[in-house]
Amino acid sequence: MAAPLTSALLYLDGVSVSFDGFRALNNLSLVLEPGEMRAIIGPNGAGKTTMMDVITGKTRPDTGDVYFQGTHDLRRLDEAAIAELGIGRKFQKPTVFDAHTVEDNLLLALKAPRGVYANLVHHLSGAQARRIDEILETVRLAERRREPAGALSHGQRQWLEIGMLLAQDPALLLVDEPVAGMTDAETAETAELLRRINRTHSVIVVEHDMHFVRELDVKVTVLHEGSVLAEGDLDAVSADERVVEVYLGR
Repeated sequence: MAAPLTSALLYLDGVSVSFDGFRALNNLSLVLEPGEMRAIIGPNGAGKTTMMDVITGKTRPDTGDVYFQGTHDLRRLDEAAIAELGIGRKFQKPTVFDAHTVEDNLLLALKAPRGVYANLVHHLSGAQARRIDEILETVRLAERRREPAGALSHGQRQWLEIGMLLAQDPALLLVDEPVAGMTDAETAETAELLRRINRTHSVIVVEHDMHFVRELDVKVTVLHEGSVLAEGDLDAVSADERVVEVYLGR
């Protein structure tokens, strides 16, 4: 294996993406260290979704470098190959199987060398069963394991989908607006959930809820017009006059 080009888990440098003349990303650079959780904020159209599309292989950058674990050039890989490397993405709207139980949703997502639907009839190994039990405890759904996913609240469905990501055992989780539509209690629990996950995984969280971002207590990157406008803890970026002008002051 080639020597790593960087010690960073995720390395973006000079990344630009244009759509029909609109520059969605403009010389974007971002570095995420192993074990780090980062919050990404910014106004609509700042490039947050396009950045995640580039990381996951949905969108190819026009220019720039995108490396994972120092050796994998993500520009040369498709979405399936990038997911197999260990990058998992949760979209804002939960996509769970409502008719299946909570446990079966995790079983369908479990990383295993066999077909997805075969999981439902396959006898679990002890290690796999323990892994599902562990995930259910992590996402606080152990008591709901036998219930259909469609019976869960909005917040619990979000937690289940995060659990489905964990079942794939990614090194990096990309989580898009996880607390949109949640109650205050669910929002607080989601912050705690992501902090627990961050003990063993790297995480990027895209979010608009500043109270939630403060609860995460992590480094914040502010995007604007496809570039990094500011970085630092939430207090520091909140005091930046440029950030107030383009985002927080609105």
